[in-house]
Amino acid sequence: MPADPGRRLVAILRPDIRVDIDAIHKALANPVRRQILNWLKTPAQSFEPQEHPWELGVCASRIDQRAGLSQSTVSGHLAVLQRAGLVTSQKVGQWVFFQRNEALIQAFLEHSAKEL
Repeated sequence: MPADPGRRLVAILRPDIRVDIDAIHKALANPVRRQILNWLKTPAQSFEPQEHPWELGVCASRIDQRAGLSQSTVSGHLAVLQRAGLVTSQKVGQWVFFQRNEALIQAFLEHSAKEL
């Protein structure tokens, strides 16, 4: 089966950053995912305090609480954001922490400013 021509929209904007434009647009098409990205921009103001430092990211349970949605629904949204590269995660003990991938977000914005 031939490759999807739309997938050629994967842009190399910087040598160290690959941006899948289609995956990012898909991720941003949902208002809940856009809201999560907005909250992650200022975690100390957007979430209840957590035991671990904000530099690790925001604990998934805090995102669940703030969203007011089921854990599985929020987990699905976070998975879409992660596949698009918009967020990164790291596991600390039994907890998973998420944070924005600022370098990729900036590369996407630069690409959009040039191409749109």
